[in-house]
Amino acid sequence: MTSQDTIHKQEHWDGSYSARPLEELGWYQENPFPSLTLIQELELPKNARQFHAGTGASTLVDHLLRAGYSNLVLNDISGKALNTLRQRLGSRSSELEWVEDDLLEPTKLHSIEAVQLWHDRAVFHFLTSHGEQESYIRMLDRILEPDGHLILGTFSLDGPEKCSGLPVQRYDIDSLTQRFSDAFEPIDVFEYLHKNPRGQDRPYVYGHFKKRGATENMDRS
Repeated sequence: MTSQDTIHKQEHWDGSYSARPLEELGWYQENPFPSLTLIQELELPKNARQFHAGTGASTLVDHLLRAGYSNLVLNDISGKALNTLRQRLGSRSSELEWVEDDLLEPTKLHSIEAVQLWHDRAVFHFLTSHGEQESYIRMLDRILEPDGHLILGTFSLDGPEKCSGLPVQRYDIDSLTQRFSDAFEPIDVFEYLHKNPRGQDRPYVYGHFKKRGATENMDRS
């Protein structure tokens, strides 16, 4: 059964994607440079399984398909956002796996097969309580295979305190690294300045982390 909290989140994000054109949304990127570059630098097989958390109607999917990537799992809580992306991709949408679900209270994600890459630009920073963050990390740990890769983008400490009317948790390089240190090795964590469609600065921290193998995690426990 869908909880009231999930329903409220669905309504919020459906409303955000309905309120204005995609190109005017604050998180829109015509060229998703950081995520695309980090994914390409992994040099994973093009058919390696990727999970995109909170993919929305991101142009990253278009770029990945053009670059020859396949086996993409696209997740978002907003059916409106996913339908916008489906319509834009046209016939290519049938090549992808679509999962409309809440990462924190999933009804479908438990059946997802393991992936080699988990990518998230700007979902994790909406999780402002320790409990929410832990729920996210448990799902991440379940879906991402040992030695898999995590690519994550969040607002930096200089970023806004809210996005789409919701409070966010901001990070610097050290705090983002520390938040995932129990199970992930940092590979590359850096600051990046995004300019939104209004020309406003939106400072981010991006991280590429590698999940430790099962033996490594056991040794650290």
